[in-house]
Amino acid sequence: MISLRARDLRDLTDDELDHRLADTRQELFNLRFQAATGALENTARLQLARREIARILTTQHQRNSNKQKVES
Repeated sequence: MISLRARDLRDLTDDELDHRLADTRQELFNLRFQAATGALENTARLQLARREIARILTTQHQRNSNKQKVES
């Protein structure tokens, strides 16, 4: 899976972000499992997956914050 930049994530819809988050969390789970069994070759991919999850969550929180400001 290709990691997107924050500006690319902002262009996605809420549903696409939710789907991307679920996929990335599943990927992180699989990577952790491979790391525990010693089958993981590229350990840097763990950090990239965690960063992508953080980017997605940050984008979602920013959207929620902006929605709340508009409603007030």
